[in-house]
Amino acid sequence: MTQSSLSTLPQFVQLTIQGEDAEKFLQGQLTSDVTKLGLSYQATALSNLKGRIDFGLWIKKQDEKHFDVVLSADCAEAFQAHLKKFGAFSKFDTSAPVPIYPCVLDEVPTFSHKEEHHTPADTQAWTQASLAIGNYWIVADTRGEFQPQELRLHQRGGMDYDKGCYLGQEVIARIYFKAAPKAFLHYVSGTGDAPAAGDKLEKIQVVNAIADDDINGKGFKALVVARPEHLVDSELTVLDLPPALQADVARQK
Repeated sequence: MTQSSLSTLPQFVQLTIQGEDAEKFLQGQLTSDVTKLGLSYQATALSNLKGRIDFGLWIKKQDEKHFDVVLSADCAEAFQAHLKKFGAFSKFDTSAPVPIYPCVLDEVPTFSHKEEHHTPADTQAWTQASLAIGNYWIVADTRGEFQPQELRLHQRGGMDYDKGCYLGQEVIARIYFKAAPKAFLHYVSGTGDAPAAGDKLEKIQVVNAIADDDINGKGFKALVVARPEHLVDSELTVLDLPPALQADVARQK
């Protein structure tokens, strides 16, 4: 693994949200139904009023007063400011962010506090596995760039269209029930240097990428948001996502 590859590996932190109003507050913020969460990390999102994702999160529920939230380390300060602003009149406390380490356990990308998983190899394995299954992560440079449906979050259990109001819900619901994104998440490979999150390859926007060099030279794999016709016209190779994420992103009537 090259030094440049090491420098681009993602870093994550966990915050704990605890208190009498924790569940009620998060229910009014997140795209998923917080009451249905369990002890496994669930991908979810916290959107802005324009219906675009400000924070890509993984969340698990210890009980209705205790939630653990994981996000990209470079978004932690902004997330804390958001909680302070919107939760000013709610009864809960937020812990300081602590490092948590991405790794693959039982072939599933997850997170661990164990120092034994604090290795570049673990993070590399998590990144590669996450790209292959559409497990995107939002970083500081991609905050406010994507709508949840564009990233197929509804196909991963991270959206609930029946739970009631939450931040950005009006715009998100309108897109889901009355329209459909023309550009959406794809898994691709390409040649050359790996692009950065948020980069645009002409009309194709990068969500996440990792270097994937081989004996033939430099290459990369990436999650991108694009119209299918723009991918056809590009030099990228479209790879298969899991079957659930190859379905039409439009609402199934």
